[in-house]
Amino acid sequence: MLSYRHGFHAGNHADVLKHLVQVLSLDHLLRHEEPFLYVDTHAGAGLYDLDNDFAQKNAEFIGGIDSLRHASKNLCAELRLYLNTVDDCCVRFGKSLTHCYPGSPLIALQMKRKTDRAAFFELHSADADALYKLSYRDAKLAHADGFAGLRAIQPPKSQRGLILIDPPYEDKSDYQTVVDAVSDALDRFPHGIFAVWYPLLPKADHKALVKGLMALSPEYYLRAELEVMSPEGQHGMYGSGMFVINPPWKLSKQLPPALKQLESLLGKPVGKSLLEYRQP
Repeated sequence: MLSYRHGFHAGNHADVLKHLVQVLSLDHLLRHEEPFLYVDTHAGAGLYDLDNDFAQKNAEFIGGIDSLRHASKNLCAELRLYLNTVDDCCVRFGKSLTHCYPGSPLIALQMKRKTDRAAFFELHSADADALYKLSYRDAKLAHADGFAGLRAIQPPKSQRGLILIDPPYEDKSDYQTVVDAVSDALDRFPHGIFAVWYPLLPKADHKALVKGLMALSPEYYLRAELEVMSPEGQHGMYGSGMFVINPPWKLSKQLPPALKQLESLLGKPVGKSLLEYRQP
């Protein structure tokens, strides 16, 4: 949806969970010499100034990345890796900004090697232009619909890669479109890591999404959710989740300490998390 602008939400609790899983998954891929492919279907603008009017309107980053920065000395190893990566991105790409947050494409560029490939899709023209200025030397960027773009992606010979799918879900058809897109891509990229972000909303539309994704890979998946508010009486997003098909084998061991800390740091006093996985 072209009405969605991530600048209003950059660095919030949902970004923390999404990018934590992204960083841990990329770290896993980097432990092997074979190159990998990174795909971002809804890439956004790439870098967000947390002092501008967009971010300051709701200041969602206060209950997200800023809470981790204030607690940086006491974070578990997994959250330290995530936070260090985010801060390194800000140094590299946001040198003129004193308070910023990187989107998933810049996190990927910060972590990937020269031999690894990256493909970004962004439909909003202003965001696509902003991302192009930051990434044109290191990634292939298409001003296009990410679902359509994913259908054209050919996996590398190594069959190694991470595909991050995080539409805004303002169009309710996105829930089924995600399932269909992953199903199609799995036929061509059966060993790729597919990481799908979804919001937790009172209407619980995510349940059909989770059920559909689980049916695609019933024996090899990981599902992580973080609630930062009680769902009772809420009208908006009270948390978010990540559903990962073909998850890195260590992810199920890395997330428990991180989720436990995020419960208290981002969801105090009602924080709650869920971790469910099946691995062969």
